[in-house]
Amino acid sequence: MTSPSRCAKKTTHRRRKEARPGELTAAALDLFVEKGYAATRLDDVAARAGVSKGTLYLYFDGKEALFKAVVREGILPALAEGESLVAGFAGNSEELLRAVVIGIWRLIGSQRLGGIPKLIFAEAGNFPEIASFYHEEVIQRGTTLLSSVIERGIARGEFRAVDVHVTVHLVIAPVLMRMIWRHSIDCCAIAGVTDEGYFAEYFEIMLRGLRKSPSGKAN
Repeated sequence: MTSPSRCAKKTTHRRRKEARPGELTAAALDLFVEKGYAATRLDDVAARAGVSKGTLYLYFDGKEALFKAVVREGILPALAEGESLVAGFAGNSEELLRAVVIGIWRLIGSQRLGGIPKLIFAEAGNFPEIASFYHEEVIQRGTTLLSSVIERGIARGEFRAVDVHVTVHLVIAPVLMRMIWRHSIDCCAIAGVTDEGYFAEYFEIMLRGLRKSPSGKAN
């Protein structure tokens, strides 16, 4: 008869094997944010995850594949949640835009994942393949999401007629800047600006510019 302790050991081993891809992407995310793309070595990722480099190669064929997995597992579900929110939202477009932006911040910007945009901006010139991937899978999808909210507001007469292609960049730029700031110069909170204060003023300024007045002009 197999002893309970031996059964427990087998179960633990099986669960760890199943969890390894997630452990590897979590370790890779930490190192990408801490060191950047160029300085992150697969040896270090494996060591951080507590596995051998050979084990890493069972799941990923290189650093680019690992980076793509980090983005797809971490960032894309947040965009999918935003898309679901837009599809079923019954309130006004100001409320929807607030909900989408705060959702992006909550799920990406305020998390470790918020360091990925800084990595892309810093290293896109040296690694055009990851920049192209990020643009196709994250930036285009994110701008399409926010554009749909702005277009909804215009169609419902809640936002003034704006150039959506231009405006969507103005909407997302301060959010991205907050992420970059958080993971660079403000890593020790030296600016003394809270997320709550930042986004309160952000929405006040941004929505005032979008809002349509009774005369049809911006407020």
